[in-house]
Amino acid sequence: MKRSTDRILTTHCGSLARPKDLLDMMKAKLSGQPFDADAYARRVRSAVADNIRMQVDKGIDVVADGEQSKPGFFTYVNERLSGFEPRPGGGLAMFADERAAFPEYYAEYFGQAMLGGAVAPIVAMACTGPVSYRGQDALNRDLDNLKAALKGANVIEAFVPAVAPSGVGMNEYYPSDEAYLNAVADALNVEYRAIVDAGFLIQIDDPFLSDIYGDSRLNAVQRDERAEMYVAAINRGLRGIPPEKVRFHTCYGINEGPRVHDAQLKDIVPAMLKINADAYSFEAANSRHEHEYHVWESVKLPAGKILIPGVITHASNIVEHPELIAERLVRYAKIVGRENVIAGADCGFSSQATYHPEVHPTVVWAKFEAMAEGARLATRQLWR
Repeated sequence: MKRSTDRILTTHCGSLARPKDLLDMMKAKLSGQPFDADAYARRVRSAVADNIRMQVDKGIDVVADGEQSKPGFFTYVNERLSGFEPRPGGGLAMFADERAAFPEYYAEYFGQAMLGGAVAPIVAMACTGPVSYRGQDALNRDLDNLKAALKGANVIEAFVPAVAPSGVGMNEYYPSDEAYLNAVADALNVEYRAIVDAGFLIQIDDPFLSDIYGDSRLNAVQRDERAEMYVAAINRGLRGIPPEKVRFHTCYGINEGPRVHDAQLKDIVPAMLKINADAYSFEAANSRHEHEYHVWESVKLPAGKILIPGVITHASNIVEHPELIAERLVRYAKIVGRENVIAGADCGFSSQATYHPEVHPTVVWAKFEAMAEGARLATRQLWR
């Protein structure tokens, strides 16, 4: 994994808005309506190319395909893994404490913003049989599209996001949660290895680890035990993959909201640093978490590891000022070393394929430009 050896590099978390005509095709496909499969494949491929071109134009060094082919986490799981069945009505079991504290807000938020414009409803998945990987064709298409889009592009590296084992559904088949997570990890190892073998970095997307530490139903011991199990499953899924090919991303699952029940970074960090990754991406730009850079004053970053703090947020349409972005980057660089910091985003800007992304796509590109300029300003300070 490339480091910020002579300047602060820039990246993001992966997901970006899909174009409307692609959303229309995706919606038809998912709802069982007639659609032109060849035209759909061509549009996904061109959307990936457009995304890479825009990322490069706006100053992103370490790019991704924008998850243009993926409708969302749960649909992605159903496409890639066997042994699962949908459980309609179970999609909003998440964020229980937040929803209980602000029921009126979240009723409106989920209905109109986060889920309201999605091309497919969020439906929880349940494991009802042996888990195995069946997504080779879809994965190969994604990897081929990204390779094609990168030809001639001036990028430092490219990464591909993939779900953590803990994020694929509920266990209704295996005798224990540990056995279930091990089976999912073994299946996902196929995807993880294929991404790295294709020449890309892999990013493990894992808001579920953070969820543990914000769950009031668990006591401290239970949280640590569950986190240990989640981390072991991730590392099992990453077996055979060098840590220098791995980025880990965690967040809190909600974009714009009160978020008073978000876990504290200081609680998550001990588990996070046990994951066999070279770089750790986390929220650090929004007003619930910006102050948490102080965590790294008391937690020593292990040698050779990289931080990718969010310096732009997915929770607001305000474009961060480049000088503020530079200030955020310099804070981290002074604590953990400039070569160990890469500028990133709090989270993805369209984790669900939706007609109504909370941050408008034109604003996202402006945020990327501001991040690139902020990284240049920080570089001037840190390398003078």
